[in-house]
Amino acid sequence: MIESNIKTPGVYITEQSAFPNSVVQVATAVPAFIGYTPQAMYEGKSYTNVATKITSFADFMAIYGYPDPAPPAIPAVQYHPQYYLVKQKSMPADQDYILINSAYYSVLPDPNTIYYLYNSIRLFYQNGGGDAYIVSVGTYGQASGQPTGVGQQIVNPNVLLSELQHGLELLKSEQEPTMYICPEATLLPVSENATLMQSMLAQSEAMQTAICIFDIIGAGNPDPLNYSAAIETFRQSTGMQGLNYGVAYYPFIGTTIMQNADINYTNLFGGDVKQLAPILNPPENPDPVCAAILQQIENQGAAPLTIVQYNNALLNASKLYTGIINQVLKQANVLPPSGGMAGVITTVDNQEGVWQSPANTSIVGVVNLPIRLSDTQQASLNVDVSGKSINAIRFFNGIGILVWGARTLDGNSQDWRYIAVRRTMIMIEQSCKMATQAYVFSPNDKNTWEAVKATIGSFLTSIWKQGGLQGTSAADAFSVDCGLGTTMTGDDILNGFMNVVIKVAVVRPAEFIVLTFQQQMQKS
Repeated sequence: MIESNIKTPGVYITEQSAFPNSVVQVATAVPAFIGYTPQAMYEGKSYTNVATKITSFADFMAIYGYPDPAPPAIPAVQYHPQYYLVKQKSMPADQDYILINSAYYSVLPDPNTIYYLYNSIRLFYQNGGGDAYIVSVGTYGQASGQPTGVGQQIVNPNVLLSELQHGLELLKSEQEPTMYICPEATLLPVSENATLMQSMLAQSEAMQTAICIFDIIGAGNPDPLNYSAAIETFRQSTGMQGLNYGVAYYPFIGTTIMQNADINYTNLFGGDVKQLAPILNPPENPDPVCAAILQQIENQGAAPLTIVQYNNALLNASKLYTGIINQVLKQANVLPPSGGMAGVITTVDNQEGVWQSPANTSIVGVVNLPIRLSDTQQASLNVDVSGKSINAIRFFNGIGILVWGARTLDGNSQDWRYIAVRRTMIMIEQSCKMATQAYVFSPNDKNTWEAVKATIGSFLTSIWKQGGLQGTSAADAFSVDCGLGTTMTGDDILNGFMNVVIKVAVVRPAEFIVLTFQQQMQKS
Protein backbone atom coordinates (compact mmCIF):
# COMPACT_ATOMS: atom_id res chain seq x y z
CA MET A 1 0.00 0.00 0.00
CA ILE A 2 1.34 3.43 -0.92
CA GLU A 3 1.41 5.71 2.14
CA SER A 4 0.29 8.75 0.14
CA ASN A 5 -3.00 6.95 -0.50
CA ILE A 6 -3.77 6.70 3.25
CA LYS A 7 -6.03 9.53 4.28
CA THR A 8 -8.38 8.04 6.88
CA PRO A 9 -7.05 7.49 10.46
CA GLY A 10 -6.76 3.83 11.40
CA VAL A 11 -4.55 0.75 11.34
CA TYR A 12 -3.51 -0.65 7.96
CA ILE A 13 -1.90 -3.99 7.18
CA THR A 14 0.59 -4.48 4.36
CA GLU A 15 1.65 -7.99 3.37
CA GLN A 16 5.01 -8.47 1.69
CA SER A 17 6.05 -11.53 -0.31
CA ALA A 18 8.90 -13.35 1.37
CA PHE A 19 9.67 -15.72 -1.45
CA PRO A 20 10.38 -15.10 -5.15
CA ASN A 21 8.24 -16.46 -7.95
CA SER A 22 9.04 -20.01 -9.03
CA VAL A 23 9.65 -21.62 -12.39
CA VAL A 24 7.41 -24.57 -13.25
CA GLN A 25 8.94 -27.08 -15.64
CA VAL A 26 6.97 -27.27 -18.88
CA ALA A 27 5.78 -30.62 -20.23
CA THR A 28 8.47 -32.32 -22.28
CA ALA A 29 6.69 -35.22 -24.00
CA VAL A 30 3.56 -34.01 -25.80
CA PRO A 31 3.58 -35.22 -29.42
CA ALA A 32 1.41 -33.68 -32.11
CA PHE A 33 0.28 -36.22 -34.72
CA ILE A 34 -0.73 -34.99 -38.17
CA GLY A 35 -2.50 -37.29 -40.60
CA TYR A 36 -5.63 -39.13 -41.66
CA THR A 37 -8.14 -40.72 -39.28
CA PRO A 38 -11.18 -42.99 -39.74
CA GLN A 39 -13.41 -40.02 -38.95
CA ALA A 40 -13.21 -36.70 -37.06
CA MET A 41 -16.58 -36.06 -35.43
CA TYR A 42 -17.77 -35.78 -31.82
CA GLU A 43 -21.26 -34.86 -30.65
CA GLY A 44 -22.13 -33.43 -34.04
CA LYS A 45 -19.03 -31.22 -34.26
CA SER A 46 -16.36 -31.72 -36.89
CA TYR A 47 -12.76 -32.02 -35.68
CA THR A 48 -11.18 -32.03 -39.13
CA ASN A 49 -8.32 -29.53 -39.25
CA VAL A 50 -8.64 -28.79 -35.54
CA ALA A 51 -5.65 -29.29 -33.23
CA THR A 52 -7.23 -31.31 -30.42
CA LYS A 53 -5.60 -32.44 -27.19
CA ILE A 54 -6.28 -35.98 -26.00
CA THR A 55 -5.08 -37.78 -22.89
CA SER A 56 -5.77 -41.42 -23.76
CA PHE A 57 -6.52 -43.80 -26.60
CA ALA A 58 -10.14 -43.77 -25.44
CA ASP A 59 -10.21 -40.03 -26.15
CA PHE A 60 -8.82 -40.67 -29.62
CA MET A 61 -11.43 -43.30 -30.39
CA ALA A 62 -14.28 -41.11 -29.10
CA ILE A 63 -13.44 -38.37 -31.60
CA TYR A 64 -11.62 -40.07 -34.48
CA GLY A 65 -12.80 -43.68 -34.45
CA TYR A 66 -15.87 -45.20 -36.05
CA PRO A 67 -18.53 -45.80 -33.38
CA ASP A 68 -19.18 -49.45 -32.57
CA PRO A 69 -22.63 -50.83 -33.34
CA ALA A 70 -24.75 -52.17 -30.51
CA PRO A 71 -23.99 -55.76 -29.36
CA PRO A 72 -24.04 -58.49 -30.50
CA ALA A 73 -22.77 -56.90 -33.70
CA ILE A 74 -19.00 -57.06 -34.17
CA PRO A 75 -16.99 -53.87 -33.45
CA ALA A 76 -16.47 -51.39 -36.27
CA VAL A 77 -13.40 -51.86 -38.46
CA GLN A 78 -11.18 -48.80 -37.99
CA TYR A 79 -8.53 -49.56 -40.60
CA HIS A 80 -9.08 -51.77 -43.65
CA PRO A 81 -6.04 -52.09 -45.95
CA GLN A 82 -6.37 -54.07 -49.17
CA TYR A 83 -3.85 -56.59 -50.54
CA TYR A 84 -3.54 -58.59 -53.75
CA LEU A 85 -1.79 -61.84 -54.54
CA VAL A 86 0.01 -61.46 -57.87
CA LYS A 87 1.63 -64.51 -59.47
CA GLN A 88 5.30 -64.12 -60.40
CA LYS A 89 7.45 -65.97 -62.91
CA SER A 90 10.30 -66.39 -60.45
CA MET A 91 11.03 -65.87 -56.76
CA PRO A 92 10.67 -62.14 -55.92
CA ALA A 93 13.71 -60.30 -54.59
CA ASP A 94 11.90 -59.07 -51.48
CA GLN A 95 10.37 -61.21 -48.74
CA ASP A 96 6.77 -60.16 -49.29
CA TYR A 97 5.68 -63.28 -51.13
CA ILE A 98 4.12 -66.66 -50.49
CA LEU A 99 4.71 -70.01 -52.21
CA ILE A 100 1.47 -71.62 -53.44
CA ASN A 101 1.51 -74.93 -55.35
CA SER A 102 5.13 -74.37 -56.46
CA ALA A 103 4.29 -70.86 -57.73
CA TYR A 104 5.43 -67.58 -56.24
CA TYR A 105 2.83 -64.96 -55.40
CA SER A 106 3.81 -61.45 -54.35
CA VAL A 107 1.60 -59.94 -51.66
CA LEU A 108 1.10 -56.36 -52.83
CA PRO A 109 -1.00 -53.61 -51.23
CA ASP A 110 -3.47 -51.29 -52.85
CA PRO A 111 -1.53 -48.07 -52.14
CA ASN A 112 -4.73 -46.02 -51.82
CA THR A 113 -5.71 -48.02 -48.73
CA ILE A 114 -2.45 -47.76 -46.76
CA TYR A 115 -2.42 -45.33 -43.82
CA TYR A 116 -0.24 -45.23 -40.70
CA LEU A 117 -1.67 -42.73 -38.21
CA TYR A 118 -4.26 -44.95 -36.52
CA ASN A 119 -1.82 -47.76 -35.77
CA SER A 120 0.90 -45.26 -34.83
CA ILE A 121 -1.41 -43.83 -32.15
CA ARG A 122 -2.02 -47.35 -30.86
CA LEU A 123 1.75 -47.95 -30.76
CA PHE A 124 2.28 -44.62 -28.97
CA TYR A 125 -0.06 -45.57 -26.14
CA GLN A 126 1.25 -49.11 -25.99
CA ASN A 127 4.67 -47.60 -25.20
CA GLY A 128 3.49 -45.39 -22.37
CA GLY A 129 2.10 -42.37 -24.21
CA GLY A 130 0.08 -39.73 -22.38
CA ASP A 131 -1.05 -36.30 -23.50
CA ALA A 132 -0.99 -35.73 -27.26
CA TYR A 133 -2.40 -33.46 -29.92
CA ILE A 134 -4.19 -34.82 -32.98
CA VAL A 135 -4.60 -32.88 -36.21
CA SER A 136 -6.86 -34.88 -38.52
CA VAL A 137 -6.49 -33.48 -42.03
CA GLY A 138 -9.10 -35.82 -43.50
CA THR A 139 -10.55 -39.32 -43.61
CA TYR A 140 -9.62 -42.34 -45.70
CA GLY A 141 -9.98 -42.06 -49.49
CA GLN A 142 -11.30 -44.52 -52.04
CA ALA A 143 -9.42 -47.69 -52.95
CA SER A 144 -7.90 -47.91 -56.42
CA GLY A 145 -8.75 -51.59 -56.93
CA GLN A 146 -5.21 -52.23 -58.16
CA PRO A 147 -2.03 -53.39 -56.41
CA THR A 148 1.17 -51.43 -56.41
CA GLY A 149 3.97 -52.70 -58.64
CA VAL A 150 6.51 -55.25 -57.42
CA GLY A 151 9.35 -53.47 -55.65
CA GLN A 152 7.71 -50.06 -55.99
CA GLN A 153 7.56 -47.64 -53.10
CA ILE A 154 4.03 -47.18 -51.73
CA VAL A 155 2.66 -43.78 -52.71
CA ASN A 156 -0.91 -43.10 -51.63
CA PRO A 157 -2.53 -40.48 -53.89
CA ASN A 158 -5.14 -39.86 -51.18
CA VAL A 159 -2.38 -38.43 -48.94
CA LEU A 160 -1.92 -34.83 -50.05
CA LEU A 161 1.00 -32.55 -49.25
CA SER A 162 -1.24 -29.49 -49.09
CA GLU A 163 -3.46 -31.07 -46.43
CA LEU A 164 -0.53 -32.19 -44.27
CA GLN A 165 1.10 -28.77 -44.53
CA HIS A 166 -2.16 -27.11 -43.52
CA GLY A 167 -2.29 -29.41 -40.48
CA LEU A 168 1.26 -28.39 -39.62
CA GLU A 169 0.33 -24.70 -39.92
CA LEU A 170 -2.43 -25.19 -37.33
CA LEU A 171 0.20 -26.12 -34.73
CA LYS A 172 1.74 -22.65 -34.91
CA SER A 173 -0.88 -21.51 -32.42
CA GLU A 174 -0.11 -24.36 -30.00
CA GLN A 175 2.81 -23.92 -27.60
CA GLU A 176 2.44 -27.19 -25.68
CA PRO A 177 3.44 -29.84 -28.28
CA THR A 178 7.10 -30.84 -28.03
CA MET A 179 7.21 -33.31 -30.93
CA TYR A 180 5.88 -33.08 -34.49
CA ILE A 181 5.05 -36.47 -36.03
CA CYS A 182 3.57 -37.20 -39.44
CA PRO A 183 3.68 -41.00 -40.01
CA GLU A 184 1.97 -40.78 -43.40
CA ALA A 185 4.62 -38.43 -44.81
CA THR A 186 6.39 -41.52 -46.16
CA LEU A 187 3.34 -42.19 -48.37
CA LEU A 188 4.08 -39.01 -50.32
CA PRO A 189 6.35 -38.89 -53.38
CA VAL A 190 9.99 -38.21 -52.46
CA SER A 191 9.92 -34.57 -53.59
CA GLU A 192 6.75 -33.78 -51.64
CA ASN A 193 8.08 -35.59 -48.59
CA ALA A 194 11.16 -33.36 -48.78
CA THR A 195 9.00 -30.24 -48.89
CA LEU A 196 7.02 -31.36 -45.84
CA MET A 197 10.12 -32.25 -43.79
CA GLN A 198 11.73 -28.90 -44.54
CA SER A 199 8.52 -27.13 -43.53
CA MET A 200 8.44 -29.05 -40.25
CA LEU A 201 12.05 -28.18 -39.46
CA ALA A 202 11.55 -24.52 -40.34
CA GLN A 203 8.49 -24.29 -38.08
CA SER A 204 10.27 -26.05 -35.22
CA GLU A 205 13.22 -23.69 -35.49
CA ALA A 206 10.94 -20.65 -35.54
CA MET A 207 8.84 -21.74 -32.56
CA GLN A 208 11.70 -23.34 -30.55
CA THR A 209 9.26 -25.61 -28.73
CA ALA A 210 9.28 -28.96 -30.57
CA ILE A 211 11.49 -31.45 -32.35
CA CYS A 212 10.46 -33.32 -35.50
CA ILE A 213 10.60 -37.13 -35.54
CA PHE A 214 11.05 -38.33 -39.12
CA ASP A 215 10.54 -41.68 -40.80
CA ILE A 216 12.47 -42.62 -43.93
CA ILE A 217 10.94 -43.54 -47.28
CA GLY A 218 12.10 -47.01 -48.31
CA ALA A 219 12.70 -48.20 -44.73
CA GLY A 220 9.68 -50.51 -44.78
CA ASN A 221 11.05 -52.96 -47.32
CA PRO A 222 14.74 -52.05 -47.76
CA ASP A 223 17.04 -53.61 -50.31
CA PRO A 224 19.62 -55.49 -48.22
CA LEU A 225 22.38 -54.47 -50.63
CA ASN A 226 21.26 -51.03 -51.77
CA TYR A 227 19.47 -49.76 -48.66
CA SER A 228 21.92 -46.83 -48.36
CA ALA A 229 20.34 -45.20 -51.44
CA ALA A 230 17.19 -44.46 -49.42
CA ILE A 231 19.34 -43.00 -46.62
CA GLU A 232 21.16 -40.73 -49.06
CA THR A 233 17.85 -39.59 -50.58
CA PHE A 234 16.55 -38.76 -47.11
CA ARG A 235 19.65 -36.73 -46.25
CA GLN A 236 19.36 -34.76 -49.46
CA SER A 237 15.67 -34.10 -48.77
CA THR A 238 15.90 -32.50 -45.32
CA GLY A 239 17.66 -29.32 -46.41
CA MET A 240 19.96 -27.39 -44.07
CA GLN A 241 17.61 -25.34 -41.89
CA GLY A 242 16.69 -26.35 -38.34
CA LEU A 243 18.59 -29.64 -38.40
CA ASN A 244 19.14 -29.63 -34.63
CA TYR A 245 15.35 -29.89 -34.25
CA GLY A 246 15.18 -33.03 -36.42
CA VAL A 247 15.49 -36.70 -35.42
CA ALA A 248 15.27 -39.72 -37.73
CA TYR A 249 15.01 -43.47 -37.08
CA TYR A 250 15.71 -46.42 -39.39
CA PRO A 251 14.29 -48.90 -40.38
CA PHE A 252 10.54 -49.41 -40.05
CA ILE A 253 9.46 -51.84 -37.32
CA GLY A 254 7.48 -55.08 -37.44
CA THR A 255 4.85 -54.87 -34.70
CA THR A 256 2.00 -56.83 -33.15
CA ILE A 257 -0.43 -53.91 -33.24
CA MET A 258 -2.82 -55.64 -35.64
CA GLN A 259 -4.00 -59.09 -34.57
CA ASN A 260 -5.50 -62.04 -36.46
CA ALA A 261 -9.01 -60.68 -35.89
CA ASP A 262 -8.10 -57.50 -37.80
CA ILE A 263 -7.40 -59.26 -41.13
CA ASN A 264 -9.73 -61.54 -43.10
CA TYR A 265 -10.81 -62.35 -46.65
CA THR A 266 -12.37 -58.88 -47.06
CA ASN A 267 -8.81 -57.50 -47.01
CA LEU A 268 -7.93 -59.56 -50.08
CA PHE A 269 -8.72 -58.52 -53.68
CA GLY A 270 -10.99 -55.75 -52.46
CA GLY A 271 -13.23 -58.37 -50.82
CA ASP A 272 -13.83 -60.16 -54.15
CA VAL A 273 -13.79 -63.87 -53.24
CA LYS A 274 -14.01 -64.76 -56.94
CA GLN A 275 -10.34 -63.81 -57.25
CA LEU A 276 -9.45 -65.73 -54.09
CA ALA A 277 -11.23 -68.93 -55.17
CA PRO A 278 -8.73 -70.03 -57.90
CA ILE A 279 -5.88 -69.76 -55.39
CA LEU A 280 -7.54 -71.71 -52.57
CA ASN A 281 -9.31 -74.15 -54.88
CA PRO A 282 -7.16 -74.61 -58.01
CA PRO A 283 -8.22 -77.20 -60.61
CA GLU A 284 -4.95 -79.12 -60.22
CA ASN A 285 -5.34 -79.34 -56.44
CA PRO A 286 -9.02 -78.88 -55.55
CA ASP A 287 -10.19 -78.12 -52.03
CA PRO A 288 -13.94 -78.82 -51.91
CA VAL A 289 -14.34 -77.57 -48.33
CA CYS A 290 -12.86 -74.17 -49.18
CA ALA A 291 -14.91 -74.08 -52.37
CA ALA A 292 -18.11 -74.64 -50.39
CA ILE A 293 -17.26 -71.88 -47.89
CA LEU A 294 -16.39 -69.42 -50.65
CA GLN A 295 -19.63 -70.30 -52.43
CA GLN A 296 -21.60 -69.52 -49.27
CA ILE A 297 -19.79 -66.18 -48.90
CA GLU A 298 -20.57 -65.27 -52.49
CA ASN A 299 -24.19 -66.44 -52.46
CA GLN A 300 -25.40 -65.69 -48.95
CA GLY A 301 -28.80 -67.06 -48.12
CA ALA A 302 -31.58 -65.77 -45.92
CA ALA A 303 -29.56 -66.29 -42.72
CA PRO A 304 -25.92 -65.55 -43.61
CA LEU A 305 -23.08 -65.95 -41.16
CA THR A 306 -20.95 -63.05 -40.02
CA ILE A 307 -17.61 -62.18 -41.61
CA VAL A 308 -15.89 -63.47 -38.49
CA GLN A 309 -17.65 -66.83 -38.75
CA TYR A 310 -16.86 -67.22 -42.45
CA ASN A 311 -13.25 -66.24 -41.80
CA ASN A 312 -12.88 -68.75 -38.96
CA ALA A 313 -14.31 -71.45 -41.20
CA LEU A 314 -11.70 -70.71 -43.87
CA LEU A 315 -8.90 -70.67 -41.27
CA ASN A 316 -9.97 -74.07 -39.97
CA ALA A 317 -10.42 -75.54 -43.45
CA SER A 318 -7.25 -74.33 -45.19
CA LYS A 319 -3.64 -74.06 -44.03
CA LEU A 320 -2.96 -72.17 -47.23
CA TYR A 321 -5.54 -69.52 -46.35
CA THR A 322 -4.02 -69.26 -42.87
CA GLY A 323 -0.61 -68.72 -44.41
CA ILE A 324 -1.94 -66.00 -46.70
CA ILE A 325 -3.61 -64.17 -43.79
CA ASN A 326 -0.42 -64.41 -41.72
CA GLN A 327 1.65 -62.94 -44.57
CA VAL A 328 -0.81 -60.08 -45.04
CA LEU A 329 -0.88 -59.48 -41.28
CA LYS A 330 2.92 -59.36 -41.19
CA GLN A 331 2.99 -56.69 -43.89
CA ALA A 332 0.19 -54.66 -42.36
CA ASN A 333 2.10 -54.60 -39.07
CA VAL A 334 5.21 -52.98 -40.57
CA LEU A 335 4.96 -49.40 -39.33
CA PRO A 336 7.05 -46.24 -39.26
CA PRO A 337 8.85 -46.03 -35.90
CA SER A 338 7.95 -42.41 -35.10
CA GLY A 339 4.77 -43.20 -33.15
CA GLY A 340 6.49 -45.84 -31.04
CA MET A 341 9.46 -43.53 -30.42
CA ALA A 342 7.08 -40.83 -29.15
CA GLY A 343 5.86 -43.34 -26.57
CA VAL A 344 9.42 -44.36 -25.68
CA ILE A 345 10.42 -40.71 -25.20
CA THR A 346 7.38 -40.15 -22.97
CA THR A 347 8.25 -43.14 -20.79
CA VAL A 348 11.93 -42.16 -20.50
CA ASP A 349 10.99 -38.59 -19.59
CA ASN A 350 8.58 -39.76 -16.90
CA GLN A 351 10.98 -42.29 -15.39
CA GLU A 352 14.38 -40.61 -15.79
CA GLY A 353 14.00 -37.08 -17.11
CA VAL A 354 14.26 -35.24 -20.40
CA TRP A 355 18.06 -35.26 -20.10
CA GLN A 356 18.12 -39.07 -20.40
CA SER A 357 18.69 -40.20 -23.98
CA PRO A 358 15.78 -42.24 -25.44
CA ALA A 359 18.15 -45.03 -26.45
CA ASN A 360 19.36 -48.46 -25.32
CA THR A 361 15.75 -49.35 -24.66
CA SER A 362 13.17 -51.47 -26.43
CA ILE A 363 9.95 -50.49 -28.20
CA VAL A 364 6.99 -52.42 -26.79
CA GLY A 365 5.16 -54.41 -29.45
CA VAL A 366 8.10 -54.71 -31.86
CA VAL A 367 8.95 -58.29 -32.80
CA ASN A 368 11.01 -58.05 -36.00
CA LEU A 369 12.81 -55.70 -38.35
CA PRO A 370 12.83 -55.62 -42.17
CA ILE A 371 16.64 -55.39 -42.06
CA ARG A 372 19.14 -56.27 -39.35
CA LEU A 373 21.97 -53.76 -39.34
CA SER A 374 25.50 -54.64 -38.25
CA ASP A 375 28.01 -52.38 -36.49
CA THR A 376 29.66 -51.64 -39.81
CA GLN A 377 26.38 -50.77 -41.48
CA GLN A 378 25.31 -48.51 -38.64
CA ALA A 379 28.62 -46.62 -38.67
CA SER A 380 27.69 -44.69 -41.82
CA LEU A 381 24.23 -43.97 -40.40
CA ASN A 382 25.44 -42.62 -37.06
CA VAL A 383 28.38 -40.55 -38.33
CA ASP A 384 28.33 -39.00 -41.79
CA VAL A 385 30.21 -36.17 -43.44
CA SER A 386 26.88 -34.35 -43.89
CA GLY A 387 26.30 -34.50 -40.14
CA LYS A 388 22.79 -35.86 -40.70
CA SER A 389 22.88 -38.77 -38.29
CA ILE A 390 20.26 -41.53 -38.55
CA ASN A 391 19.40 -43.42 -35.37
CA ALA A 392 19.30 -47.17 -35.90
CA ILE A 393 16.84 -49.64 -34.45
CA ARG A 394 18.78 -52.88 -34.18
CA PHE A 395 18.51 -56.52 -33.21
CA PHE A 396 21.05 -57.92 -30.72
CA ASN A 397 21.42 -61.63 -30.06
CA GLY A 398 20.28 -62.58 -26.58
CA ILE A 399 18.85 -59.11 -25.93
CA GLY A 400 16.30 -58.31 -28.59
CA ILE A 401 15.45 -55.17 -30.54
CA LEU A 402 16.80 -51.90 -29.14
CA VAL A 403 16.85 -48.23 -30.10
CA TRP A 404 20.56 -47.78 -30.78
CA GLY A 405 21.11 -44.10 -31.50
CA ALA A 406 20.71 -40.77 -29.73
CA ARG A 407 21.60 -38.09 -32.28
CA THR A 408 19.84 -35.25 -34.04
CA LEU A 409 20.25 -34.45 -37.73
CA ASP A 410 22.84 -31.84 -36.71
CA GLY A 411 25.53 -34.42 -35.97
CA ASN A 412 28.42 -32.11 -36.83
CA SER A 413 27.43 -29.59 -34.16
CA GLN A 414 29.16 -29.90 -30.79
CA ASP A 415 26.24 -28.00 -29.24
CA TRP A 416 23.26 -29.82 -30.72
CA ARG A 417 24.54 -33.27 -31.65
CA TYR A 418 22.43 -35.16 -29.13
CA ILE A 419 18.65 -35.47 -28.78
CA ALA A 420 18.78 -35.22 -24.98
CA VAL A 421 20.75 -31.94 -25.12
CA ARG A 422 18.35 -30.37 -27.63
CA ARG A 423 15.26 -31.41 -25.68
CA THR A 424 16.74 -30.40 -22.31
CA MET A 425 17.50 -26.95 -23.66
CA ILE A 426 13.97 -26.62 -25.06
CA MET A 427 12.59 -27.49 -21.63
CA ILE A 428 14.85 -25.00 -19.81
CA GLU A 429 14.27 -22.23 -22.33
CA GLN A 430 10.50 -22.54 -22.38
CA SER A 431 10.23 -22.95 -18.60
CA CYS A 432 12.28 -19.79 -18.00
CA LYS A 433 10.36 -17.93 -20.70
CA MET A 434 7.02 -18.72 -19.09
CA ALA A 435 8.29 -17.72 -15.63
CA THR A 436 9.86 -14.42 -16.65
CA GLN A 437 6.67 -13.23 -18.36
CA ALA A 438 5.56 -12.19 -14.88
CA TYR A 439 8.24 -9.47 -14.96
CA VAL A 440 7.23 -7.92 -18.27
CA PHE A 441 6.59 -4.18 -17.66
CA SER A 442 8.12 -4.41 -14.17
CA PRO A 443 10.62 -1.66 -13.28
CA ASN A 444 13.92 -2.36 -15.01
CA ASP A 445 15.95 -1.97 -11.83
CA LYS A 446 18.08 -3.98 -9.44
CA ASN A 447 15.12 -5.34 -7.49
CA THR A 448 13.66 -6.91 -10.63
CA TRP A 449 17.05 -8.17 -11.77
CA GLU A 450 17.68 -9.92 -8.47
CA ALA A 451 14.20 -11.41 -8.44
CA VAL A 452 14.69 -12.84 -11.94
CA LYS A 453 18.11 -14.23 -11.02
CA ALA A 454 16.71 -15.86 -7.88
CA THR A 455 13.73 -17.34 -9.73
CA ILE A 456 15.77 -18.90 -12.52
CA GLY A 457 18.61 -19.91 -10.18
CA SER A 458 16.24 -21.82 -7.92
CA PHE A 459 14.79 -23.66 -10.91
CA LEU A 460 18.18 -24.61 -12.33
CA THR A 461 19.33 -25.78 -8.92
CA SER A 462 16.43 -28.24 -8.82
CA ILE A 463 17.32 -29.48 -12.31
CA TRP A 464 20.95 -29.93 -11.23
CA LYS A 465 19.89 -31.91 -8.13
CA GLN A 466 17.84 -34.23 -10.35
CA GLY A 467 20.86 -34.91 -12.55
CA GLY A 468 19.92 -32.77 -15.52
CA LEU A 469 23.01 -30.56 -15.28
CA GLN A 470 26.57 -31.65 -14.64
CA GLY A 471 28.94 -30.22 -12.07
CA THR A 472 30.11 -30.94 -8.52
CA SER A 473 28.23 -27.88 -7.29
CA ALA A 474 25.39 -25.69 -8.52
CA ALA A 475 27.94 -22.99 -9.34
CA ASP A 476 29.69 -25.43 -11.69
CA ALA A 477 26.41 -26.46 -13.32
CA PHE A 478 24.98 -23.07 -14.27
CA SER A 479 25.17 -19.30 -13.92
CA VAL A 480 22.54 -16.58 -14.21
CA ASP A 481 23.55 -12.97 -14.84
CA CYS A 482 21.35 -9.90 -15.12
CA GLY A 483 22.35 -6.34 -14.40
CA LEU A 484 23.70 -3.02 -15.54
CA GLY A 485 27.31 -3.31 -16.60
CA THR A 486 27.17 -7.11 -16.90
CA THR A 487 24.38 -7.93 -19.34
CA MET A 488 22.96 -4.51 -20.07
CA THR A 489 24.09 -1.03 -21.00
CA GLY A 490 22.39 2.24 -20.25
CA ASP A 491 20.97 2.27 -23.77
CA ASP A 492 19.44 -1.16 -23.20
CA ILE A 493 17.57 0.14 -20.17
CA LEU A 494 16.41 3.26 -22.04
CA ASN A 495 15.12 1.01 -24.84
CA GLY A 496 13.27 -1.26 -22.42
CA PHE A 497 15.55 -4.30 -22.68
CA MET A 498 16.33 -6.51 -19.70
CA ASN A 499 18.96 -9.02 -20.79
CA VAL A 500 19.37 -12.24 -18.83
CA VAL A 501 22.36 -14.47 -19.65
CA ILE A 502 22.01 -18.09 -18.59
CA LYS A 503 24.80 -20.62 -18.98
CA VAL A 504 24.16 -24.30 -18.32
CA ALA A 505 26.34 -27.42 -18.40
CA VAL A 506 23.93 -29.93 -19.95
CA VAL A 507 24.51 -33.65 -19.42
CA ARG A 508 25.67 -35.46 -22.55
CA PRO A 509 25.35 -39.20 -23.20
CA ALA A 510 28.32 -41.55 -23.03
CA GLU A 511 27.89 -42.60 -26.64
CA PHE A 512 31.27 -44.31 -27.05
CA ILE A 513 32.59 -46.27 -24.07
CA VAL A 514 36.21 -47.31 -24.65
CA LEU A 515 37.67 -50.03 -22.43
CA THR A 516 41.47 -50.34 -22.52
CA PHE A 517 43.07 -53.60 -21.42
CA GLN A 518 46.76 -54.35 -20.91
CA GLN A 519 48.50 -57.40 -19.52
CA GLN A 520 50.88 -57.02 -16.59
CA MET A 521 53.47 -59.27 -15.02
CA GLN A 522 52.77 -61.28 -11.90
CA LYS A 523 53.66 -59.26 -8.79
CA SER A 524 53.44 -61.86 -6.05
